[in-house]
Amino acid sequence: MINRIMIAAVIVAGALLPLQATALDLPKGKVVLTVTGTKLDHPNVGGKAQFDMPMLEALAGRTGEMETPWTEGVVKFSGPLLRSVLEAAGAHGTKLKVIALNDYAADLPMEDATSLDTMLATRMDGKLMSVRDKGPLFLVYPFDKDQGLFNEKYFSRSVWQIKDIEVTE
Repeated sequence: MINRIMIAAVIVAGALLPLQATALDLPKGKVVLTVTGTKLDHPNVGGKAQFDMPMLEALAGRTGEMETPWTEGVVKFSGPLLRSVLEAAGAHGTKLKVIALNDYAADLPMEDATSLDTMLATRMDGKLMSVRDKGPLFLVYPFDKDQGLFNEKYFSRSVWQIKDIEVTE
């Protein structure tokens, strides 16, 4: 009888495992992005979600060929979708503050991540982006999908050399 109960408990526990939140792995390489906020379900280092480049590039992403005010001609950007990064961190909130290495920051609504295919570009024309070339991360709006985004409102939110994202409210 006890064996049957133990077997039943193992089966039930196994069935429930996929419903549990997945923990964010620890970065193995140099940390290139830190996500902070009071509502992070998947922190991996001291209440923060830290990512190295392989962690970011393993997330669901996109590639887009587009012109931007900061590049010459059509450029191909690729990288994880901003929403994929926030989901991996388990981030909840209504506002984001995206902060660059030089402490430049832009505030944007969470809808820019959830409703648009906004990406954290890690590559430009197939090559990892260096700090000199707006890397390691560049917040790129889907200008290739919606020309209505090609304006000062979204240009001012297009932060490059990103190091941190703060999730608030």
